[in-house]
Amino acid sequence: MQPTLKRGAVLLALALQGCSLAPSYTPPTLNLPQHYREATRDGPWHSAQPADQLTPQWWREYHSERLNGLQQRLQTANPDLAAALAHYDAAQAYAGQLHAGLFPQITASGQPLRQRQSDNRPLRGTTQPSIYNSNTAGFALNFDLDLWGKIRNQVAAGDAQAQASADDLAVARLSLQRQLASLYVQLDGLDAQQRILSTSLEDYSQALELTRARYQGQIASEMDLTRAQSQLAEAEAQLDDVRGQRNLTEHAIAELVGEPASTFQLPPSEHPLNLPTAPDTLPSSLLQRRPDIAAAERRLFAANAGIGVAKAAWYPDFSLTGLLGGQTQGSGNLLAAANRFWALGPLVSLPIFDGGRLSAQEQQAKAEFEEASAHYHGQVLRAVREVEDNLAQLRDLQQQNLDEQAAANAARHTQTLATNSYEAGAVSYLDVVTAQTAALQAERQVQALHTRQLQASVGLLTALGGGWQG
Repeated sequence: MQPTLKRGAVLLALALQGCSLAPSYTPPTLNLPQHYREATRDGPWHSAQPADQLTPQWWREYHSERLNGLQQRLQTANPDLAAALAHYDAAQAYAGQLHAGLFPQITASGQPLRQRQSDNRPLRGTTQPSIYNSNTAGFALNFDLDLWGKIRNQVAAGDAQAQASADDLAVARLSLQRQLASLYVQLDGLDAQQRILSTSLEDYSQALELTRARYQGQIASEMDLTRAQSQLAEAEAQLDDVRGQRNLTEHAIAELVGEPASTFQLPPSEHPLNLPTAPDTLPSSLLQRRPDIAAAERRLFAANAGIGVAKAAWYPDFSLTGLLGGQTQGSGNLLAAANRFWALGPLVSLPIFDGGRLSAQEQQAKAEFEEASAHYHGQVLRAVREVEDNLAQLRDLQQQNLDEQAAANAARHTQTLATNSYEAGAVSYLDVVTAQTAALQAERQVQALHTRQLQASVGLLTALGGGWQG
């Protein structure tokens, strides 16, 4: 071959090294809203600046050191999070395996043998011994030239899958953080319910003593006495139910922070949680920071690279192979010139007939890309819906809480009027029981609405990817 042709062949091979049969990839456009439809009583939520950043520890919006401590314990002790981290490490290691395909593969081998050959071996010489030694040592080289980008697309897909696995880890972490925050909010609400019921029990006990005294003085009827006793017992039953719910919630928190429920205990909180104030602007671009959306986009990229891998399988596969070593008959220097052997040359393979396997693989790769694309767009729609859901919850619960608070104030006033009228002998004890029951229910409902507001705020913070401000 002429020197010019040799140089041309080398340049052509180098140029083909940059060839890729994967379709040109463009990150899909996010059709995010300029502002969210759901609004508060003060107006709609508008888009903020793209430079806004997430709060690294979004649960600090609740200003609870105990919640922060539980979240820190979750980071280090939750077994599900440890499993997600191990899965991420495995994905990183697999990507490293794919990267190895970009480099020449060199192996060393050694084979000391003592063997006997058949007396009837074809073409055996009369002077050849039947039993002899054969020592072989050498190196083998194999390097796929990857002219069509098959290996490079495999590497790109592996890297994208590893990045998606990192996002999956973030998804798992955010989901567990949300579960823990929601359970803590529920626990805080149950503690508040216990305080309300404990106060009511004190009031009902005093009312029962008053009714018993009036009954003994023949001022009140036995029916009034039994009504007071029934009301006190019903409130105690409600308190027992709340305590039971609290135990279950406490056990669930123990599991999340990696501790046995038998040894875990959280005393009632003395500082109830306050509802964090959301900013007037919630940037829709925050959704782009959601790890589940990021993972879906990386898997879409990996599927696109997979099309390039499938297309490259149609073309000839060029690789360079080589051997270098030595062989003796049991004695002598393996590295001596007379004992050396070597081989060097290209290896070309081209599919001729495969029964439609390559065509089916390419169709599969394209279908997987369409699946990943649909999953990505579905993830975006789900994210927008979750934000809208929690915004609607916060707005509606805000108004509902105001209305319920007004009802609670009226019920407490009615309870005071009924108690004073009963002591004056103007009404029966049935009116007192009715007023007290209504006041207790209204107060518990106000507190339950506050808990639901807190849970909706947890949902909004996590729906935005973990925070709403920097």
